[in-house]
Amino acid sequence: MKLSCTQENLSRGLAVVGRAVASRATLPVTQNVLLTVDQSMLKLSATNLEIAMTTWVGAMVEEEGSITVPARLLSEFINSLPNEHIGLELEEGSGVLKVTCGRAQANINGMDASEFPPVPTVEDGLAAQIDPQIFKTAISRVAFAAATEESRPVLTGVEVKLEGDRFTLAAADGFRLAVHHGALMQPVESEIKVIVPAKTFNELNRLLGDQEDPVEVMITPSKGQILFRVRCPETVELVSQLLQGTFPNYEQLIPQSYETRAVFDLPSLLRAARTASIFARDGSNIIRLEMMPGENGDSPGKVIISAKSEEVGDNQDEVDAEELEGEAGKIAFNSRYLLDVLSVLERGKIALETSSSSSPGVFRPIGSDDYLHVVMPMFVQW
Repeated sequence: MKLSCTQENLSRGLAVVGRAVASRATLPVTQNVLLTVDQSMLKLSATNLEIAMTTWVGAMVEEEGSITVPARLLSEFINSLPNEHIGLELEEGSGVLKVTCGRAQANINGMDASEFPPVPTVEDGLAAQIDPQIFKTAISRVAFAAATEESRPVLTGVEVKLEGDRFTLAAADGFRLAVHHGALMQPVESEIKVIVPAKTFNELNRLLGDQEDPVEVMITPSKGQILFRVRCPETVELVSQLLQGTFPNYEQLIPQSYETRAVFDLPSLLRAARTASIFARDGSNIIRLEMMPGENGDSPGKVIISAKSEEVGDNQDEVDAEELEGEAGKIAFNSRYLLDVLSVLERGKIALETSSSSSPGVFRPIGSDDYLHVVMPMFVQW
């Protein structure tokens, strides 16, 4: 192998695939990055055996070849160099990668490329294209609701459903459920459901950024792996193992009716909830919401948001409702679950639908049917 490329491009490429390098590995080679010449470019690959990431760096190639070297060492060395051309050279059979930049040079001991785990490719399978900003919004609103404990592995994932010209992402951890619907750029021929680890979506979301080119999604017929191809601006492929198992039938968890429905200005409700969370953290993380219809028709109503701790004290705040249907209602939520859903929506108006203090609360952004979020209540003395 003998080639040269710019320090900036190589540094950026190593930063991208570095997200897939194993931090603690039973297989030492997974702490390495694989360097290969592919299509007259330098191909960088890394895997932790759950996800694999590949990107390509433009290079002037003189000789082909491949080697795997410690990812952290190579990345730190490249980042320390000036923004000039970098030469990479591997003498056949030596196992040592020579890196030069101006008057700086280093010899890095590597391992044979054949020892690196095969980087999966998903060539033939169900393909779909999704607008990157629509996909980014969907991931942001759903992935955080997946479980972090491994007791029920399927709940650590996000169910992806492709059907017709729509996609649906859903995640649940036993205490809350997030569901987002979005449009595909072209219809798919057949319906498919798979469960993708939430960690994979978190990595994908970092890649999307301000990208404008469609995200390509490829799913193998055997449902063993899924590939996301993005251009940011270089092409990056993220391949992930799928989770095996059956995702809960979450449609049954969504209340079909309500006794009280209140519409609020989202920033006002979020500010009051954040204030209450300061007291809630010393009081079992409980935030109480009491929805009160307006009296004598003067106003639609309000919500009283309160939290108390025996040790610290208590607080109470009021937020006016822009609409309030039905009876007065009371419900208490875990402060983290409440803040999570209000934070991902950020602005606009939000509706809260409740049936009783012991039934789930449903949050829906006003002006869109694409998203809903169900949160189980906490049982408290009123």
